[in-house]
Amino acid sequence: MAKELVNLALDYLKSLNVSYGDVRLVRIQEEVIRQENGKVNLVRQEEDLGIGIRVIKNGAWGFAATALLTKEEVMKTAKLACQIAEASARLKKEDVKLSEIIPIKDTYQTPIEIDPFNVSLEEKINLLMECDDIMKKVKGLKKRQGELYFYKKYQIFASTEDSFIEQTIYHTGGYISAQAVKGTVTGTRSYPGMIGGHYKAKGYEFIKELKLKENCERVAEEAVALTKARECPSMETDIILDGTMVAIQIHETVGHPTELDRVLGTEVSLAGTSHLTIDKLNKFQFASEIVSITADATIPGGLGTFGYDDEGVKAQKVFLIKDGIFCGYLTSRETAIVLNQQSNGTMRADSWKSIPLIRMTNINLLPGNWELEDLFADTKEGVYFETAGSPSIDDKRLNYHISSEIGWIIKNGKKVEMIRRPSFSAISYELWRKCDAICNEKYWEVWGVPNCGKGDPTQVMHVGHGASPARFRKVKIGG
Repeated sequence: MAKELVNLALDYLKSLNVSYGDVRLVRIQEEVIRQENGKVNLVRQEEDLGIGIRVIKNGAWGFAATALLTKEEVMKTAKLACQIAEASARLKKEDVKLSEIIPIKDTYQTPIEIDPFNVSLEEKINLLMECDDIMKKVKGLKKRQGELYFYKKYQIFASTEDSFIEQTIYHTGGYISAQAVKGTVTGTRSYPGMIGGHYKAKGYEFIKELKLKENCERVAEEAVALTKARECPSMETDIILDGTMVAIQIHETVGHPTELDRVLGTEVSLAGTSHLTIDKLNKFQFASEIVSITADATIPGGLGTFGYDDEGVKAQKVFLIKDGIFCGYLTSRETAIVLNQQSNGTMRADSWKSIPLIRMTNINLLPGNWELEDLFADTKEGVYFETAGSPSIDDKRLNYHISSEIGWIIKNGKKVEMIRRPSFSAISYELWRKCDAICNEKYWEVWGVPNCGKGDPTQVMHVGHGASPARFRKVKIGG
């Protein structure tokens, strides 16, 4: 029935003389289980199904969507998309043009070992309760939390250019966290990754790989220890960022500003524009020479990994920063033509009812050649930042500030003191120019970010960032 409705919509669009049309039928399943202090306070199981139809008619875009999947409603929605395009065409400045594409007929599925939706709710809850039992043995905690998250998207994409693509995407992840309070001081530790956990394009086997129970005691003890630790001193020093800190830095200072729709001014809601204007392409020294950053939708396990984007463009790997030079954007079929290029496949929508936008895939800092132990040994004085907190950045993606859950003072190559919530501020490209060491592939991980917001109304997208620990020289830090 699903394929029949998609083909019906396509045939009807052709009869309405559109110059281009695509249809996305999307079914999303999500499950979230959360516990706090030994009690399950959330079990959410949702399923969402609908069709979104996008057209170009009279040189303008039109989009409409419906959750009522009958032949009559689908045809009505297709007609509405055309009517919206016709109305928009009255105000257009120029006709919409798309870069060329080879029609594709294909299927893609995330490789998984265990379908998380076939694992019982009881088993998932038991895991969270076991984690809580371990954490509550540590005295001094006020709050203990754990969460598991599972996502499955089935999608058909078909276009009037004769593409027809079926994809099934799985995402899995979760976290544990502990919070201690002593007077007015709060200590918070979480695992794994950054605040909010770690996620991958895998099945339930990833939950087992995370080893949540094995890290509960350490997380709880560090939360209590943080209530006794001093605040980070304000100074200029060398800093070593763990992989999660580097991942968020990539997200905010490289991923968002290289979205070409932001640069062109066609998408400025929520997170603003970009300082990486077209005149800087292939000229601007964004980082030190050891820094190369790619957008790669083909890496196994990344939340930004797929077979094809929501314009039917095949997943691919491109450079955004190469040897420190800014050299590329995230593009769509419409924006790529401005640069006389083909789309590099970054158009995605968060549901059937949303129009696709340029979104990050997996934006990755390529690994260097340092062992982490050697990097510490080579650092006479500095601070190690561990587990990323919430960042802040201006609307041109320049002025950047972030803290971490925990930090460590480094003296003569060794971690000598725990400190609480260290932070630093910098101009984004000046910070990257100070990068002088990156750890090797042994420490490299594709961290999952399931809550990247963009657009108005806001769309929440799943993206990934490959990173390993890195050092930055003479950065201003504070508490």
